Amino acid sequence: MSLRINDVAPNFTADTTAGEINFHDWIGEGYAIIFSHPKDFTPVCTTEFGAVSCLVPEFVKRNTKVIGVSVDNVDDHQKWKRDIEAFAGAPADFPIIDDTSLQVSKLYNMLPAEAYLPDGRTPADSATVRTVFIIGPDKKIRLTLSYPMSVGRNFAEIIRVLDAIQLTDGQPLATPADWTPGKDVIVALSLNDEQAKDKYGELDIKLPYLRFANVSK
Repeated sequence: MSLRINDVAPNFTADTTAGEINFHDWIGEGYAIIFSHPKDFTPVCTTEFGAVSCLVPEFVKRNTKVIGVSVDNVDDHQKWKRDIEAFAGAPADFPIIDDTSLQVSKLYNMLPAEAYLPDGRTPADSATVRTVFIIGPDKKIRLTLSYPMSVGRNFAEIIRVLDAIQLTDGQPLATPADWTPGKDVIVALSLNDEQAKDKYGELDIKLPYLRFANVSK
């Protein structure tokens, strides 16, 4: 059964390049991003992990940890990290999970429909779909994204949606299409106009049910 928004993220214990972790304990009190890839030493994945390596400071600013998932072992991960760092020009300062057992891939439904799982599998056989989960401090899933194996992820979009999630989490707010930080947001209809003005200042009322406010001031 697929995981849904607001489901509790499945917990697990696994070996990683940073040692053994219990996932929920590792998340702690902040946000977390877990993202999968088909296999070590593959081209698109190297560019993706390089992108994350460069973005680690941005995730730290947002009190967010990132962790990768691969169907290879820790020794391979450690060797592959050298390639990632050489390509990106930045240290790969985030853990990568050893998922040779496919425990995490199965828990998070990361495998494609035609997955074939014997020993000797290739990236095309057990290719974990390029899946992303953003998880909140309460360990609930805030977002899921899945990309096909042939399409590299847009990590600028993942940062953007993380900003949107953190801005609106627990608030009567939503972000409109194509929102970026600093732009106006939508005020929920749980507040009437006066309540919304008291809380967020002047409103830009486009329609009775579509009211914008700028909360970045």
